[in-house]
Amino acid sequence: MSEVVGFAGQISPEQIAQVAEKGFKSVINNRPDMEGGPDQPTSAQIEESARAAGLDYVYQPIIAGQISEVDVRKFANLFNELPKPVLMFCRSGNRSNNLYQIAKQMDLLDD
Repeated sequence: MSEVVGFAGQISPEQIAQVAEKGFKSVINNRPDMEGGPDQPTSAQIEESARAAGLDYVYQPIIAGQISEVDVRKFANLFNELPKPVLMFCRSGNRSNNLYQIAKQMDLLDD
């Protein structure tokens, strides 16, 4: 984790308290609902926990291997507005990290 962003694999609503304890102020969910089947927590469930913990929450589902320029620009706008640090997650964390790195390479991030 840098001072502004961290990456994680799938998180559960029960893990949000730990996310807040670690100092994160915002969460971005890049994993589409039901990608992992019915056992995967939904965005709505995670958002409810995040908001209850005082965190900002954004759902920006990205299909693995299909990050578009539109996705990157939308992400950068969201990221630049959110309180830092931001925890980004998807199935493994790789998609979120790729999205962040592409936005950085395109010089779209304020950090």
